[in-house]
Formats: sequence, structure tokens, C-alpha cells
Amino acid sequence: MKILVVDDDKDIVELLSIYIKNEGYEVEKAYNGKEAITKLNTNPDICLIILDIMMPQMDGLAVVREVRKESQIPVLMLSAKTDDLDKIQGLIQGADDYVTKPFNPLEVMARVKSLLRRSQHDVKNDEPDQIEIGPLIIKKDSHEVETVTGNSIQLTALEFGILYLLASHPNRVFSADEIFERVWQQESVVSAKTVMVHVSHLRDKIEEATGGEKVIQTVWGVGYKIESR
Repeated sequence: MKILVVDDDKDIVELLSIYIKNEGYEVEKAYNGKEAITKLNTNPDICLIILDIMMPQMDGLAVVREVRKESQIPVLMLSAKTDDLDKIQGLIQGADDYVTKPFNPLEVMARVKSLLRRSQHDVKNDEPDQIEIGPLIIKKDSHEVETVTGNSIQLTALEFGILYLLASHPNRVFSADEIFERVWQQESVVSAKTVMVHVSHLRDKIEEATGGEKVIQTVWGVGYKIESR
């Protein structure tokens, strides 16, 4: 598997490349957003992007927007910005996870592994292959979601993971911490805003495909659920 590392700081690119190679992955490198898009278009075997936000020519947010037009490849964003609004903005644009500089490379690799597990359909074997709930048909093995009227819904790996978790346990309320730990497969650390943004994206996509149906419900102060009908 090949990972694309994009940062205008060459020292950071080289540091992450060492850790990535030590884990047995191949590395592609880019130093600005435009170069990143070129690398993606010419390397179809890239399976994940580690992407800085502040870069010349084309910043990381613009890269994510461009990538999400065609692909649901996992994206881990890096930034020196620490404000929650900056983190949320990255997630809104379509990133799957976020690490703030300065970072521990071991933490970055832990998040990379988690994202790759999700993108490789790492779900439990005892869970149903297909779920039909409300207006949705959810297929585990192919990670496909469509409406009962035949509209396809394109989801990222993490969005699919949230939807599958809620749909496979109808009427059960999951807290943001539970969702984060189950879907991201990491210990929950300040996870509420991250989960909130991904749930918001998921809702928007479902409502657009179903003509406005409210499938995921918020239980205020507790978490999220999907009710059986």
C-alpha cells in the first residue's frame, strides 16, 4: 500500500516517510497542493493521504475539496493551527481525521492504521451483510449505501462506519465517545466535535438522497441513534 505525504516542510515529509516505510508502506511525496493532485491522478494505488493545511499554490482544504469530487480515500490533515474552528473546517471539507503540529509521529501512524482499517472494510464477521432500515439499504461488504428508490449515496469510510454502527443497533443511543472508539478504533480524546461534524456530513448526504428524511436522530446530551420502523 502507498501513502501520499503532502507538506511544504521537507523535514516533516522526510520524518513521516521514515515512519511510514518502517511500517511496511510505500511513500509518495508532494510539497504543495497542486503537486499532490498530480500525484493522486498518476498513482491510483495511493490508499491514504497525510495532508498539511497551510501550503503554497493550493492549500490543504482546497486539495480535500478537489479529492472529494472523485474519491473517498482517507485523508489525515496536519496543521499548526490549534483552534477548534480550524479543525472543524478541515473535517467539513471532507478530511477523516486531524493531527495538530507539533505531533508525535507514532500518534500519526496510529491514526493512519486506524483509517486504513476502516477503508479496508474492517467490520465484525457476525454483523449482517445487508441492513435495510428506513429509506436506506446498507451493504457491509461493498460499503455501498443506496435508497429504496435506487439513489446511491457516496460515503467516506468513517461516514459508512458511523451509519453501519447505528443501523446495526437500531433504537440504541451511542455517545460521541462510543462512536469514536468503535469507528475510529482509537481511545476517545476530545472526540465530540469530530463525531458531530461527520454525523452532520452523513445527515446531509442522506437527506439529499432521500428528499429530506431524518434518519439519524440526536438525543440531546446523550448521543445519536437510528430508530427501527
